[in-house]
Order: sequence, then structure tokens, then C-alpha cells
Amino acid sequence: MKPVIIIAEAGVNHNGSYEMACQMAVAAKEAGADIVKYQTAVPELVMSNKAPKAEYQKTTTGAEESQLEMAKKIHLPITDYKSLKEYCENTIGIKFLSTPFDHPSIEILHEIGMDCFKIPSGEITNKRFLERIGSFGLEVILSTGMSELSEIERAINTLVKSGTLFENITVLQCTSQYPCPFEDINLRAMQTIKNAFGCKVGLSDHSVGIEVSVAAVAMGASLIEKHFTLDKGMTGPDHLASLSPQELGQMVTAIRNIEKAMGDGIKTARVSEKPNILVGRKSIHAARSLSAGTIISFDDLIMKRPSNGISPYDEDIIIGKTLKMDVEADHQFQFEDFQID
Repeated sequence: MKPVIIIAEAGVNHNGSYEMACQMAVAAKEAGADIVKYQTAVPELVMSNKAPKAEYQKTTTGAEESQLEMAKKIHLPITDYKSLKEYCENTIGIKFLSTPFDHPSIEILHEIGMDCFKIPSGEITNKRFLERIGSFGLEVILSTGMSELSEIERAINTLVKSGTLFENITVLQCTSQYPCPFEDINLRAMQTIKNAFGCKVGLSDHSVGIEVSVAAVAMGASLIEKHFTLDKGMTGPDHLASLSPQELGQMVTAIRNIEKAMGDGIKTARVSEKPNILVGRKSIHAARSLSAGTIISFDDLIMKRPSNGISPYDEDIIIGKTLKMDVEADHQFQFEDFQID
């Protein structure tokens, strides 16, 4: 089984600061994440000046400014991503990923050598967007917030027809609400997607806390994406629904522990428990003091620990047999104690 890929989603939680984006890469690396991911956009190409904010954005950043005005404040220039990728991968040693939201962002990320593309939930119905990313023939991660199963199928088909191998697509169950109520996470939909298409699946987790991501791993997720921030108290749309660096580290540890706990599915005594067979199981002992020549009956026997004598399953072999010697109560029987033809 391959290790679960853990993406630390920095997103726009750097608030438009390149220095903070670099600090987030360091924090993601220290937490044990495999990938740090950002969001790349030219805001004017993503939303009109009349596009309303989502309700959660109004709550976290106020309702006075437009979505476009907010986005301009928190995005890095697309020219910053080449050096940011080099910093992440060459200086810090953590894989860089960024989600594009428009065609120039797709192109710049392709030009700087990004070898995997994340498609955000809002672009799953954007045919030309999907076709361009699909044409690269790279690994693709497809988020499915707000989607119907038929829309997911159509997006997968578009990617494959455009040049992406089906086996290179990972589909993420996602609910596009920040933070997401637990009752709307719908982890079972991840399994529905896997059963419907036979693809790799994972979770883009917008819930509060780490337990949902850990549960997703136990349910078969091959990839987990989770927002984090350096400071939940900062101004910005996503900070409140994000993990702190410490919480991110706790999530990574929990996921790695669950991976180990899942095991290989073969039911047999494990290495750590084999020594306990001796002290945990029972063998046949004398229920009371017995004299040599006693013909053993059921009432002469009692099953007690340890187990390095005759197995309780073998009691029929010695019932009716003659005891060769005197024994005290609690004597652990061995086959040589009896006359056995």
C-alpha cells in the first residue's frame, strides 16, 4: 500500500505576502506534510467586479468590499511562483503545488515545471480549463465540491480525452463550505466515487479539527488536503477554517499512525502479540490432586494459563487415559504423563 499523500493547503493564507508564503512552506515541512499547496490567480480573470462574496467570506472579511477587491489583496503576482517553487523544493525540500484559477495561471505553472495539477471545485464545469490541463498528460487532482456524480464523470472523461491517463487522476470528495458542518462532509461519497469510476480517491477537508481527515484515511483515501495557517487570528477568508501548524503536525502524525494500524488485512498472530500466546491462552491442568493409575475424566481437568501444555482442543486425547504418576492440583499436563496407545 502506498503512503497517503498529505497536502498542506496554504492557499491564500499568506495574505499576499511572499515572505509569509515561504514561512508557510517551512511550517508545512516541519509538520511532516508531503506537499505545500498555494492558489495561483489573476483575480480580474477569475471574477467580475460584480461577483458577490460567499457568506463565509462576508463573515471573515466583511461585506463592504467585493470578492474581486478581496482577492486582489490576498493573491501573489503570478511572477512570484517560479521563485516560490524553487524555494519550496530546493531550499526547504518540500514538494510545491499550486491550484490555477485562470488560463494564464495554468500556463505559468506549466512553464515552471509543476508536474501535477490540482483542479479546484469551481472549475469542474469549465470545459476549456479541463481540456488545457488534460493536454499536459500529468497527474491531476480533481476536487468535486458542489458537484453531481454526472459532472464528475464528465470532467474525468474530458481530462482523459484531452490526454491524461485515467490512472493519473485522483478525485477528491469535497464540500465547498468553510468551515464545513460535519453533517455535510459526506465521507461515504468518497467511496461512492471510487465505486462508480474505479479511480483513486481522497478528501479535501474543510471541517474544523483533524478527525475527519483521519477517518477518511481509514476509509481508503489516498490523498488528504487540509488548509492551514500561521495564525488563525489573521484577517482573510480562510484562516478560521484552517489548522494551526501544531494541529497540522498532529494530523500528519495521526494519519501515519492510522496507515500503520490498517495493516495488510491478513488475519494472523502479529509479531508483537506472539509472546502473549503463552500467557494469554490456556492449557490442560489437573483440577485436583490425582494418583498414578487414575483414569482421567472430564472432571479431573481444568483449563488454566499458561498455554505451553496440552491444548484444550486436545482434551479428548487424554480423557479415558491412565495417569502414569501422582500429580498435585494445578499440574500442567503433558502427553508423556499418560499411557497413550
